[in-house]
Amino acid sequence: MNVKLSHLLLAGAVLVTAAAFTPDGSKKGPTGPPAKFIDPANMDLSIKPGDDFFDYANGTWIKDNAIPAKETRWGSFNILHQQNTDKLLSLLAEVSKTPGQPKGSLKQRVGDLYASGMDSLSIEKKGYDPIKPDLARIAKISDLSGVIDEMIYERVSGDASPLFGAGVGADSKHPTRNIVSLRQGGTSLPDRDYYLKDNDRNKKIRDAYKKYIVTLFTLTGTSADEADKDAVIILNIETALAKAQLSRVEMRDPNKTYNKFSVADLNKTTPHLNWSQLLPMMKMNGVDTVIVGQPGFFKVADDMLASTPVADWKVYLEWNMLKGSASELSSPFVKANFEFSSTLSGQKVQTPRNERTSGLVDGSLGELLGQLYVEKYFTPAAKEYMVNLVNNLKSVLGDRIKRLDWMSAETKEHALKKLNAFTVKIGYPDKWQNYDGLVIDRNDYYGNLKRISKWRYNYNIAQLGKPVDKKRWGMTPPTVNAYYNPVNNEIVFPAGILQFPFFDFKADDAVNYGGIGAVIGHEMTHGFDDQGRQYDADGSLHEWWTKDDADKFKSRADQVVAQYNAFTVVDTLHVNGKLTLGENLADLGGLNIAYEAFKKTKEGQSGKKIDGFTPDQRFFLSWAQVWRGSQRPEAAAQRILTDPHSPEKYRCNAPISNIDAWYAAFNIQPGDKNYKKPEDRIRVW
Repeated sequence: MNVKLSHLLLAGAVLVTAAAFTPDGSKKGPTGPPAKFIDPANMDLSIKPGDDFFDYANGTWIKDNAIPAKETRWGSFNILHQQNTDKLLSLLAEVSKTPGQPKGSLKQRVGDLYASGMDSLSIEKKGYDPIKPDLARIAKISDLSGVIDEMIYERVSGDASPLFGAGVGADSKHPTRNIVSLRQGGTSLPDRDYYLKDNDRNKKIRDAYKKYIVTLFTLTGTSADEADKDAVIILNIETALAKAQLSRVEMRDPNKTYNKFSVADLNKTTPHLNWSQLLPMMKMNGVDTVIVGQPGFFKVADDMLASTPVADWKVYLEWNMLKGSASELSSPFVKANFEFSSTLSGQKVQTPRNERTSGLVDGSLGELLGQLYVEKYFTPAAKEYMVNLVNNLKSVLGDRIKRLDWMSAETKEHALKKLNAFTVKIGYPDKWQNYDGLVIDRNDYYGNLKRISKWRYNYNIAQLGKPVDKKRWGMTPPTVNAYYNPVNNEIVFPAGILQFPFFDFKADDAVNYGGIGAVIGHEMTHGFDDQGRQYDADGSLHEWWTKDDADKFKSRADQVVAQYNAFTVVDTLHVNGKLTLGENLADLGGLNIAYEAFKKTKEGQSGKKIDGFTPDQRFFLSWAQVWRGSQRPEAAAQRILTDPHSPEKYRCNAPISNIDAWYAAFNIQPGDKNYKKPEDRIRVW
């Protein structure tokens, strides 16, 4: 089944900007290492570190650096992402300026995809011509069979994935085997709560969504009255589907979403969706068993197919084509798409076309573009440094597991076996994906997108009957992120994150351990968070804990949930401690591991000050500046519903409040707002 990766940062959450900043983001100017890796000029020394360490470490920087108009948030991750985007734009400008490269070559496909996306004159001239054949095909549907056939056709042809999700991935209980998985879908808003909860914020977003639907339909020639009726139909269908979906918190339970069915038995639960016929239509041949993430959803969706008029389903299918293509059509469609997304996120102006197209190339041909990026910007020395650092931190985590006073020897043995089995991937893949057979045409932007989507679908389906390819990566090399994959039991660090403020060869150990060291520890801890701990050393979803140890872990995890639930983000919105539990555990564990590893270094054992700060102070200040940043209220509200990560302020402040060394480093005392009694400090890994 498809397994959600545990990321350091929400994938896709970092947007780009055109401004040039120094690596610490403090001012415009040439890129390069900062004058000071921990710069007091960025701090607000009027704030007591024990009251709000995040603002103490970052307050002046935040005051001096407004969020750029085309960003929804601005901080360390965004600035580094921008630097990588600038590097990619330089590479793409070079590789796309000369047409006529050998067909199928790396430079031809990367360069021509970028050039086609930058050909705004051709895109404007075509309007919505690229999807007219699709809309005409949908218009001819006359019965329920035609509706279902169209739903299958759209996913196989690379157009859309209406009603439900389907794909091929590792079987969580047999992680070397690939299996078909089916999962809930069918909605457009970022979370089911937008449909189901009637507060002012959600009503505003639903109103904007309805306006968006009406706008796109009218742009294709539908009358305003008819478009308004279409919007009501779409909202009714999607609201009914949202009611049937599991919540994001419920989906954090990997056993709850692992429901294996024979195809024959699944057919009995969905009489209008005959999977014996549909799976071969989706090119999933010879399948007798599937995993269904949310069986209740499929029962409701099947009932709706029969009870909802065919005419309404045709509107729904038209909408799937429109919403999936709007951002890539002519400017009226792009403008409507941005106006709606800005209601959700608060973004003020659209990201420039060159940066949007750069991101599209990275997301579509990332292991072709990644080869150019790595060749120019990633050094073997950085990879070697990371290998040594990972081994150091693995040793520390092993020692910490051995010292746990709440875990039995039996469970410790399994935990250490899992830790020792970690696969570590650094920088870029050992074997690059070549996208064999994918044709890119310099003069056919929308056609390129369809061919890419169709190629990816076919590539995924082709994994059926093959062993799981554990050499594949889930992120591209320039990505400013990292992840843990429980079914592969692997930790992965793309080249893009191996830069300041996470890592710099010229920085002292306190800075690097408080930055990339804590990131490494974070991903390692994901192997033992509330989800990851349920997978064994081989990546199998399997109970390897004694009941008593599992109960003790859950008790500590509940303390973490309670701590984060208390944090207010926007208005009356609080952090969802259950949704963010895995990331919060990883932050706490990662920082503890990194600190203990740092104390084994020469600097960690010294008392030498740099720029007025002790080694321990620099370690914690480095951690704080990793999370430096701010976000728009709209984006913050959306992230509360959708993001398994806590807001940056609490990712900084909450873990340190549980670490004794932080109290000693900054003389934190009772009465300070972030002070916790020693007996109340949460200790897990």
